[in-house]
Amino acid sequence: MRKFGVIGVGHVGVTVAYTLVTKGIADQLVLIDKNEDKAVAEQLDLEDCQARLDTTTQITIQDYSELADADVLFVTSGNIHALDDNSGNRWAEFEYTREIVKDIAPKISNSGFNGILVDTMNPCDAITQYLQESSGLSRNQCIATGTFLDTARMQRVVAEQFDTNSKNVNGYVLGEHGESQFVAWSTVTINNHPIEQYARERGMELDLDNLEAEIRHGGWAIHSGKGYTSFGIATCAVKLAQSMLSDSQLECPVSSYNEKYDTYLGQPAVVGSDGVEYTNDLKLTDEEEDKLQASADTIKEKFATL
Repeated sequence: MRKFGVIGVGHVGVTVAYTLVTKGIADQLVLIDKNEDKAVAEQLDLEDCQARLDTTTQITIQDYSELADADVLFVTSGNIHALDDNSGNRWAEFEYTREIVKDIAPKISNSGFNGILVDTMNPCDAITQYLQESSGLSRNQCIATGTFLDTARMQRVVAEQFDTNSKNVNGYVLGEHGESQFVAWSTVTINNHPIEQYARERGMELDLDNLEAEIRHGGWAIHSGKGYTSFGIATCAVKLAQSMLSDSQLECPVSSYNEKYDTYLGQPAVVGSDGVEYTNDLKLTDEEEDKLQASADTIKEKFATL
């Protein structure tokens, strides 16, 4: 039986839950939210849709003890309105999410949960490390979507620039899921050709700084238009969960612990049944190494304020 938990059924949490139910990924689903009326409503709405689905998901709510045998737990809580007057600065949520962690971490621990935790809270890297340390889960068990989403945004932006499909673009956005993130352009390819070579062969001018700015602020563009982001981040979270259940050994950038920098940050890792199986060290340019160090320092400096 494939069992999932979702703590926080706001925009992201309910999108995760809807995806799990409608795609037939979850046999059992546990929904938990500080607003019980919201949890009840989402349970009923998801149960209503199942009469028209080919699969069935058993849904329970508001019971931490049900997490004891869950395979994957999504933590999607937060206060999206903290970003409204902060131009998308994810650190604005820190004072809210750290209080959430103080509340839920002991409950997760006491539930007996021993699966893999996928976090989408902001500020992503620092709060995931805090959640890992507070819950007692191992570092490989507690990961976050991190720059998996930012890398998807990079794929979209680059694909639009070159009039191709985003699936033909590969590479990494590394570091913080935030302002100090950066595109490791030395890793970016289009149809397996390095981006600069691909542009040169087509006589196209390439403004990497402009592209990077568009990528970095992609989330804010969405937030400004609809007040939150949900589809991209939920899809990333569910894809990670699926790779864990199938032990597919998916290589992708996630927020996980980096021993060299002693912090969580977005880096390539192989994700399987044990969560982060191992990280995948990249050969970066000296400039990219400096940017990764600076991003790690930013996260650690903020984390120290907890």
